[in-house]
Amino acid sequence: MKEAILKSLKNILVSIPIMFGILMLINLINPILSNYYSKIFTDNFFLDPLIGAIAGSISFGIPITAYIAGGELLEDGVSLLAVTAFVMSWTTVGVAMIPLESKFLGRRFALSRNFVNFFFALIISVLTISILKLF
Repeated sequence: MKEAILKSLKNILVSIPIMFGILMLINLINPILSNYYSKIFTDNFFLDPLIGAIAGSISFGIPITAYIAGGELLEDGVSLLAVTAFVMSWTTVGVAMIPLESKFLGRRFALSRNFVNFFFALIISVLTISILKLF
């Protein structure tokens, strides 16, 4: 038990500088990108979810902030399809966290997980909006 606690503590101490650097990078990039979100969407059914998923992947964050950002995008006239892809990828895909995830879980796992989540963010956003249009 003592050995497990020491090993966990060592892993936490090793990950703190990496997490700090990643969070600093995210905090520098997000304000810059947030000014351009409403300008990059095209109202194209096929292109908007892709743009939303890419923007959400880059702008990694916690779910509560994704909902706030999604609401702001909707108010700016961005389609619900794009906002759904944005919020899904914001919360599930973390491009900025790949170095940390790779260090502890392996590069292959980190890349695979992010790719699968990106792909499913696109699919789920299209399915969600298609189902909503039925009702």
